[in-house]
Amino acid sequence: MAYDVVVIGTGPGGYVCAIKAAQLGLKTAVIEKRATFGGTCLNIGCIPSKAMLHASEVFHEAGHSHATLGVDVGTPKLNLKAMLAHKDATVEANVNGVAFLFKKNKIDAFIGTGKVLSAGKVSVTADDGSVQEIEAKNIVIATGSDVASIPGVKVEFDEKVIVSSTGALEFQKVPERLVVVGGGVIGLELGSVWSRLGSKVTVVEYLDKILGSMDGEVSRQFQRMLEKQGIEFKMGAKVTGVEKSGKDAKVTFEPVKGGGAQTIDADVVLVSTGRRPYTDALGLKEAGVAVDDRGRVAINDHWQTNVPGIYAIGDVVDGPMLAHKAEDEGIAVAEILAGQAGHVNYDAIPNVVYTQPEVASVGKSEEELKAAGIEYKAGKFPFTANGRARAMLHTDGFVKILADKATDRVLGVHILGYGAGEMIHEATVLMEFGGSSEDLARTTHAHPTMSEAVREAALATFAKPIHM
Repeated sequence: MAYDVVVIGTGPGGYVCAIKAAQLGLKTAVIEKRATFGGTCLNIGCIPSKAMLHASEVFHEAGHSHATLGVDVGTPKLNLKAMLAHKDATVEANVNGVAFLFKKNKIDAFIGTGKVLSAGKVSVTADDGSVQEIEAKNIVIATGSDVASIPGVKVEFDEKVIVSSTGALEFQKVPERLVVVGGGVIGLELGSVWSRLGSKVTVVEYLDKILGSMDGEVSRQFQRMLEKQGIEFKMGAKVTGVEKSGKDAKVTFEPVKGGGAQTIDADVVLVSTGRRPYTDALGLKEAGVAVDDRGRVAINDHWQTNVPGIYAIGDVVDGPMLAHKAEDEGIAVAEILAGQAGHVNYDAIPNVVYTQPEVASVGKSEEELKAAGIEYKAGKFPFTANGRARAMLHTDGFVKILADKATDRVLGVHILGYGAGEMIHEATVLMEFGGSSEDLARTTHAHPTMSEAVREAALATFAKPIHM
């Protein structure tokens, strides 16, 4: 059977692309190498980690803030087995949901490893070694990304003592000493989970700031908050070795600015130094599909590769490795294949770190605006001055808005605080429509809400805040 479109990979980008294509009347099929749909995000990434983040936050609050609120529960007892079961049940519900949507939209699914043979033809190799070929007018590569190791360092993952993010979601007991290599989103999220549950967590980061390209002020204040929570940081540290030592492990690093080598002993080491595009066994070279110098599939502004009829989206192409970025690209490509005008505004893609407090941003940081020579004005408002935040004992953090000095158009919004991942979206909508800080400041916000801090930051940007 010939299809209008075959999507290789069913992560957020792939399954959303397939569903949208089917909704637009295209005969659609998907190829998935896992036994379940949803890719890394639903199976071993975004969804299970958020289940563990929420559960560990509830555990921590029960032992720290409930009594202040008049809820006396005594000392909470961790039931890690039940917590992991909740995580697994959450994953099952989500992957089953994708399977249901495929059936609902009459999308054919092939389980096995997909390979691009040529324009218009792919193969699927099942676990038993059997191979079948599928014809398609269009092929969409949505194979996502895989764990990247430490550059120049041999790391042997056993997912027990030396683990990736996958193993860090499966600990059967809380490690006494957890060393996290990498101060990015994944490392900080998973490190905070196990810190709240009782681990002594040390983060070793090559750069002099956490969260890489995140706004510098946000990064600095966020690190201080994590340190108050008990997480230790070794900044400007180049890791030169990660190895097992008996039943334990050790991490060796050298200060980037010079100095002797140091070693940290750990029960478990989590290596979270980023991800790489997953193109293994895709047959790109044989099919003539070009890749860039970082192994990403090369595309044009319409997500087309150099081979007609072959497209690529998500983590396997240039841009931030975010599930929602992949989803938007999937929708856009499906619309293009159906003869419509698909589009993604890369200047209005939010980014969230699901720690406690959360960190969320959209648009440019101060450092990026300065580097580009753009004159801007900034407005800030702290959650300590927000009534709802006080009532909930969540006064850490602030909102910062950056707007063009001449036009007042909002160029970036950064939120460090409880529920930041939900609050960022009004800023995203504002920027999608080219709004100004005055537009946001003059928009009525319900009282009392955490979101009033966003409005107050907007007031601080174009005029003066009311409550500070």
